[in-house]
Amino acid sequence: MTPAAFKRSIRDLQVWCSSCMVAFSGADPIGVLIGAKRPSGTLIHKIAVHPDHLRQGHGRHLLTSLSSKLAILGPPKMVAEVPETLVATCGLFSACGYAEEAVLTDYVWQSEENDLREVISFVIPITLDDLAANGLLAEAEPRVCWERSVETLTARKDEIEGLAVASDESIEAFILYLQDGEILSLRSLVEDGGSRLMQLLSQLRARGMITVRFPKVHPSEISQELLEALGFRPAGGHRLYAAKARSA
Repeated sequence: MTPAAFKRSIRDLQVWCSSCMVAFSGADPIGVLIGAKRPSGTLIHKIAVHPDHLRQGHGRHLLTSLSSKLAILGPPKMVAEVPETLVATCGLFSACGYAEEAVLTDYVWQSEENDLREVISFVIPITLDDLAANGLLAEAEPRVCWERSVETLTARKDEIEGLAVASDESIEAFILYLQDGEILSLRSLVEDGGSRLMQLLSQLRARGMITVRFPKVHPSEISQELLEALGFRPAGGHRLYAAKARSA
């Protein structure tokens, strides 16, 4: 974490300085917790303890200290999105009373030459503001990870590009993405077996994006069956933990 990356996370993820904590051993900092705060809750964005001070309760102390603070100041919900590979960290959250709510799956889509599809519908460029104007960024949308929430997308909207399949009356499907090949949102608003989404993915292939990533997909966001039918393959995951803040 560099100073520039930390400043960017304040803008993009709403990292809240009063929800960040440092643990000390004497004068030496040996642990850190970085929290992001929104009205809906607090995300434990990062938590780390120096290797020489593991298994001494510092991680638990950081979590319980933040929990006590949020029990008074709010919001009461606390969440964490922990890579499955960090087994010890998953164990820490479980031991501290966090319940596992879902598994967020990372997907990868790799295009082949024969994936290029003839454009049979009207594909147009689209912006985040266009989606908002059409009521497609409402709070009732499927649950997504913190990094791809409406708040994050809004903060990063100048970096985001989009394409949509449109009819004379409405937007029927859309994709939001970054130039580095990361998908931020993928939605179809009609039942078509994924053909419109496949057309949009084909447009990414035409723009030279051979491999794209769709990280931390919540099970309610889009079905695994549809993603696999489109050619996406799982490539890792995160465990979503949640707890309610309480006084120590």
